[in-house]
Amino acid sequence: MTKLDPKVLSALALQSDTTTIAPFGGSGFASTLKISTVLAEGKKKCFFMKTGDGKDAETMFQGEFESLNAIHNAVPSLCPKAFSHGAFESKPGYYLVTDFINLYRHSSSSGETLAHKMAKLHLAPQAEKYNNKFGFPVPTCCGSTIQDNTWEDDWAEFFGKRRLMHILAESEAKNGTDKVLREWVEKTVDTVVPRLLGVLENVKPALVHGDLWSGNASKGCFGENGENGDPEDVVFDPSACYAHNEYEFGIMKMFGGFGPKFFNEYHEHIPKAEPVKEYDDRAELYQLYHQLNHHALFGSGYKSGAISTMKRLYTKYGG
Repeated sequence: MTKLDPKVLSALALQSDTTTIAPFGGSGFASTLKISTVLAEGKKKCFFMKTGDGKDAETMFQGEFESLNAIHNAVPSLCPKAFSHGAFESKPGYYLVTDFINLYRHSSSSGETLAHKMAKLHLAPQAEKYNNKFGFPVPTCCGSTIQDNTWEDDWAEFFGKRRLMHILAESEAKNGTDKVLREWVEKTVDTVVPRLLGVLENVKPALVHGDLWSGNASKGCFGENGENGDPEDVVFDPSACYAHNEYEFGIMKMFGGFGPKFFNEYHEHIPKAEPVKEYDDRAELYQLYHQLNHHALFGSGYKSGAISTMKRLYTKYGG
């Protein structure tokens, strides 16, 4: 019988003699396990745990912990709640523990649709302590890329500096200096970003998932304890920040999986930002960040697509 680390047992207030862990599922950036326990009142409960080694894992799990709980506090049925993260006591490494969600897909959900929930998330007011700024209290990870979430007053400034220029530096650190790529990213940040994003009026910081491709969302999942409760549309593995709400659509449109029905319903709650005629180009600009991130993570396969995106947008808006 596999025993749970004492630090985790204490954090979750569980008893070692009624708690076991076993491998569950998989992740490209962490090991994943299922914790099964019996609570003091005799009720069975399950938790989901990620584990990893090194300081990057510590940063990743802290970012996901803060992201999940920010989203959960805004729309509780949208994502699992995170309970604890930190360093193991009995061995090297780090962990993150959340609610266990059964990802078995039901044909329908009993609650609100994913589009409605995402709109509620993006409309949730930001805490006053963040002073209407763009960013996030801690770094987060998109894939294994550690993102710079330093607060900025201006959305265009945040996106240009903390997303595009930061991911260019990450790409160069991993793939070597690329004069052509750097030239195009700098031209985009200097001209296209202020032209497309600087003209937006009354952009309020919206809490976004930040990495919402179709693999990080599931329809009709069982929520409470992963075994009972009503099936809900849920998201997981977030990389949250306070951003322009349409920033969410970059990764969503990059890989598909969210069709016209989703976007039509979403925009019934939150209209497209003005100028509406530039909506698709803004989405393509936001997608550029993820193209560059995939280039940083996986190599040259995404470079040509990123440069094509920048050339098209620069031809239209660079002047």
